[in-house]
Amino acid sequence: MADYKNILAAVDYTAESHQVLQRAKNVAEQSSAEITLLHVIEITPVIGEFETFSYVDLYTDQPEMIDRAERDLKCLAEDVEMTDAVFKVIPGVPKVEITSYAEEYDIDLIVVGSHGRHGISLILGSTANGVLHRAKCDVLAVRV
Repeated sequence: MADYKNILAAVDYTAESHQVLQRAKNVAEQSSAEITLLHVIEITPVIGEFETFSYVDLYTDQPEMIDRAERDLKCLAEDVEMTDAVFKVIPGVPKVEITSYAEEYDIDLIVVGSHGRHGISLILGSTANGVLHRAKCDVLAVRV
């Protein structure tokens, strides 16, 4: 196994998140690595005229949404006894924010959940697939 120092576990709040966190925790313990838990609040695309297509971050002006997401992340971490982790909530496009965070903070390993989608459902959007192709570090996709 690689000698990881900084692990990023990217989670949503589905029941499968426990599996992702447990796997990240196991790898972190084996490597004596620091672990960061990241949740990305997905931004909503807003389409206007062709020339004005843009994304609007609906959560920037709503700090209570981010506060609630941070509390939920801490509760999720408590469920798997990971209270010493760093907690981060970011609004944005998940695959972009996860890989950008990993690059900015020298993450060695990103741990994400993967539903093992195929065909059209994969084309329409898989965060794990997007992270795998964008990341500059190792990615562990946990089948959930």
